Amino acid sequence: MSKISRRDFLKMTGMGAATAAILTGCGPASRYVVRQPYVDMPEYNQTGESTYYATTCRECPAGCGLVVRTREGRALKVEGNPAHPVNQGKVCPRGLTSLQGLYNPDRIQGPRKNAQRGAKEFQKLDWDTTISTVKEALQQPPDQVAFLLGLGSDHLNDLVNEITSTLGASSTVRYGALGMFEGRATLVEATRRAFGKTAFPLFDISEADVTFAFGANFLETWLSPLTYSKAYGKMRQGKPNHRGYLVVFEARQSLTAGNADEWIPIVPGTDGLVAGALAALVAVRRGISVPSMFTNASSILASEASGVSIAKLEHLADLLSGAQRPLVLPGGGALAQRQGLTNAEAILELNRMLDNLGKPGGVFLTPGEPMISSISNIQTLVDQMKAGQVKTLFIHGCNPLFELPPALGFSAALGKVTTVISFSSFPDETALQSDYVLPDHTFLEGWGYQRVMPGSDRLTYSSFQPVVVPLYDTRSTVDVLLAAIKAIGGNLATQVNYSDEVDFLQKKILPLIQEPNAPYVAPEILTFWSLFLQHGGYWKTKPALEIPGERPTDTPPLEPQGKPEPVSEGRFFLVTYTTQMGDGSGANRPWLQETPDPTTSVMWNSWVEIHPKTAADLGIEDDDILKISSGSGEVEAIVYKYPAIRPDTVAIPFGQGHSALGRYAEGRGCNPASILEIKLNEAGDLALGSTQVKITPTGRKGKLARMENRTGVYGE
Repeated sequence: MSKISRRDFLKMTGMGAATAAILTGCGPASRYVVRQPYVDMPEYNQTGESTYYATTCRECPAGCGLVVRTREGRALKVEGNPAHPVNQGKVCPRGLTSLQGLYNPDRIQGPRKNAQRGAKEFQKLDWDTTISTVKEALQQPPDQVAFLLGLGSDHLNDLVNEITSTLGASSTVRYGALGMFEGRATLVEATRRAFGKTAFPLFDISEADVTFAFGANFLETWLSPLTYSKAYGKMRQGKPNHRGYLVVFEARQSLTAGNADEWIPIVPGTDGLVAGALAALVAVRRGISVPSMFTNASSILASEASGVSIAKLEHLADLLSGAQRPLVLPGGGALAQRQGLTNAEAILELNRMLDNLGKPGGVFLTPGEPMISSISNIQTLVDQMKAGQVKTLFIHGCNPLFELPPALGFSAALGKVTTVISFSSFPDETALQSDYVLPDHTFLEGWGYQRVMPGSDRLTYSSFQPVVVPLYDTRSTVDVLLAAIKAIGGNLATQVNYSDEVDFLQKKILPLIQEPNAPYVAPEILTFWSLFLQHGGYWKTKPALEIPGERPTDTPPLEPQGKPEPVSEGRFFLVTYTTQMGDGSGANRPWLQETPDPTTSVMWNSWVEIHPKTAADLGIEDDDILKISSGSGEVEAIVYKYPAIRPDTVAIPFGQGHSALGRYAEGRGCNPASILEIKLNEAGDLALGSTQVKITPTGRKGKLARMENRTGVYGE
């Protein structure tokens, strides 16, 4: 069907109930309506009057609900959806700045073929030509076709899984830097081992009276920041005459640790040892037997390894044993270690010993089975690429040449792939190294859904819908793949039989009509689809969390840990952490670049944090430029003397250091992924915390832009 304007549509249909649905942008025919800034306003719209659309944020994998205010065809303001179970009306800085992605001046405005990989010269293409290219790519031998997708856009992942299953191709690999920093694969595997189900745990911080967080920076970027930030506020202020108590264990004080009652500057990787020692001490205080997996736990060993004194361990054990609702969180700082899986299991089992499973203030399991890829899955793909076994690689929703450590070898492996097709909306590093770039819409221009798991207490499908007409000659990746499949025909077209993206989405959500405890009732799919978009998705009216089960009998026993690898002489532990830049894709938003880091107030750059005593011992001053090197590479960063970090540790934020991605991101700061060493933990996740670095002054200086008063803080 050809597109029609809203004015013509109203003339044909009148002002009946169906038209009323269309006016919200949510009716079944809304996919055919052109939304654009109006000079001659339609009858139902007035100059200066706003129209609101519910959709889902895709700036990170959390899946928060948004309400976008538009006027005269332009998106003006992003706010949280108050009805959404994940963020309940709240919105973070990345969500607020999503408009700068929509209106970014460096967006890729249409399909193109790069003159050569790495060059910024390209040939413009039309969509008929590009669909023929995708058709030819899908007709390669199935074992030579691979898909690398990001952590968002679950509807695209569902379609690709149907395609690969029908073709007999390799399973989709999903990757995102945030998932790597959070140790998602480790957390899910530890949950399976501890509780017998592959799921994300949900930690009920809101009802806990004492919470211990091992490397879980839940106020900034961990799993679902808005979910846990809201829960944190309730823990602190939600109970009359009682304020929840928070203790954070991490080598570098994050925003979460800065808001805690106690920050414990633990040696990286010793989280499981400390959890075991606390379990043994709490068992004595409560007069219960020590669980078998903690029988070898030693306060002395834990103290020597972690740097936490015996007296402090005794104090912490008193807090846990005296709490009515104690809770312990395993975050990325504990999981992204060589012994990360053991750390995670020890912390989850400590919760079991504290008897908080399935209770208010305790641990629950979220509905749904997550599809998680670890770095080991990426390594397998890289090995296949290097061996010439991948002829066509499709990449969507991630930027592996920036997000992955170069030591993994993805860049060299990409050179062995005959055809690389990127669907990026922006000229990122991977798009420039591709043969074809077929830009998808930004999420404010497209359809879709995301199954929300880490931060939702019920079955949640969060919906995407266009809030404006696509600004450029972009096209939905789902529609591109479906058009190519139709052109191929045969069994593939028979098995993957959808007329377009909206038809695909409607058929995928159709089973939800029969679900009990539905938020709305509809007799057929078109009405259900309208409600699905108007509400911002589908979620149960009541929480549907599961109670963690017993440890499966066939699960390998939890082995006692030894000391992690000590820091070598002349070297430092490296802490790499995420900021408001997220996975690095936020670096092309000037609002985010201008937002001061909450702990250092630095803007528009990278920095390396070093303890003032260590800096004094080495003759290093603020604004000195250091070379930070490991066995994998080296970067340069400007010194920020930071008292809230261990003296044997340095820290560099992730998100800057782009060589592409547009004018606001390029040539700014450094990318610490360049110096991460490839060490994997037992779950196949990257052991970020196991990288040790050497620092060398360069003799140069470079002043940092920051909000804080330098005179008041440093006496300069």
